Amino acid sequence: MKYNGFPIWICALFSLFALSQEKKAGPILENYGAVFTVENPDYKTNVNEEFKVVFDVATGPDSHEEINKQIETAARFLNMHAQNGVPVSQLKAALIIHGSATTNIMTNEAHQERFGVPNPNAEMLQNLMDNGVEIILCGQSSNSRNVPKETLIPGEKIALSAMTALIQLQNDGYRLIKL
Repeated sequence: MKYNGFPIWICALFSLFALSQEKKAGPILENYGAVFTVENPDYKTNVNEEFKVVFDVATGPDSHEEINKQIETAARFLNMHAQNGVPVSQLKAALIIHGSATTNIMTNEAHQERFGVPNPNAEMLQNLMDNGVEIILCGQSSNSRNVPKETLIPGEKIALSAMTALIQLQNDGYRLIKL
């Protein structure tokens, strides 16, 4: 039997491969941070270690209606490791926001007022903070891009600078991932 000129068994095999390659979000952030399953990796993840990471997020998307994929990296980090057996208590993450990503962490109201649309990152940022991720804005970017503390989502913090926060977190054992 054939489908579009191909034997049915080839179509079925392709369908199974396609299904196995689907990304899945959760269990920490259900709506963000979908990742692929990696079956039997050669380099095994040590699920007994603490994973402390700081993401250096300096770039925002071109559109004010798109989520910042660099911010979503923190959701992928959490979901990927939780899906693969690392206890949530061993996952520590922080986002240092500066540069053109600065306006991506504003409240819906402030974002709407400035850009005419709600902040597409607001829900994701709240979910990240609800799961222990620190969101830290560079104080220099806050001032140079006119994003004062009162326009930030409650719980986000302002540091003296991105450089200062990156140094302090690395001194506390966080590993830097430059995006």
